[in-house]
Amino acid sequence: MSKTLFTVPIPPLGAHPGGAIVATEPAPAVYLLTITSPPDNRLTTASCTALLDALDLVEFGSYKPGVLVTTSGVPKFYSNGLDLEHALATEGFLPGVLYKLFARLLTYPMPTVALVPGHAFAAGLMLAMHHDYRVMSPARGFACVNELDFGVPLKPAMSGIFRLKVSPSTYRALVLEAHRFGGQAALEAGIADRLGGLDAVLELVREKKLTSKAATGIYGLLKAEMYRESVALLSVEGYQMGEEAHRRLAEGEDKRRAEVESRVGGLKEKAKAKL
Repeated sequence: MSKTLFTVPIPPLGAHPGGAIVATEPAPAVYLLTITSPPDNRLTTASCTALLDALDLVEFGSYKPGVLVTTSGVPKFYSNGLDLEHALATEGFLPGVLYKLFARLLTYPMPTVALVPGHAFAAGLMLAMHHDYRVMSPARGFACVNELDFGVPLKPAMSGIFRLKVSPSTYRALVLEAHRFGGQAALEAGIADRLGGLDAVLELVREKKLTSKAATGIYGLLKAEMYRESVALLSVEGYQMGEEAHRRLAEGEDKRRAEVESRVGGLKEKAKAKL
């Protein structure tokens, strides 16, 4: 029987009614954080801060080092990504909240597993990708980066995790095609490590002997070096550099379009004159 360890409330925020993160121990030294923030586990300041608190409680709450698992108490969604209106209106949200959470998970000093029971869209999939392993439902939900569909460019730190963790062809399908990967396709593409529910997570933990990996205390340091490109991009300094690079890229594109539009206008006039 699963043992309840603690509960971290997710306060209401705007249109979001709030919820909770409940920590249980379904197997010895396996710490399961179930995130329930209806209707779709959006990543807001409230939910991200609650998850950061839960991660601290597992690491520093006198529990034996083991394996950290996150999942959703909302069956249809692991997470539907950002509340864009909130993210844009909240100063410092990306470096101070979202990227802080991503970096914490990416370098967490225990093995981490995202148990994805439903859709993981955009930043919701990014959240899962910052775990060490992913277990997806074989029958419900898609993994998708759909920024292309609503015209929002990816920031360097958001894009970088896919560059490190999936193949170039999968990266292209995710970003440039907004392809939706169901469970089996996600497994074949390397987005997921296996299919199933909590039983599959526990099987993965047993097979790879994950509960013992954090015992020496260097697991997080090994990950920080392994993923140092993403760690750098997720830092405040990396965010600032990324924003500057993003600004120059956008300005260069605007300049290019203006120059080409002017030149094409002249070409059209010449073409008309020849008719």
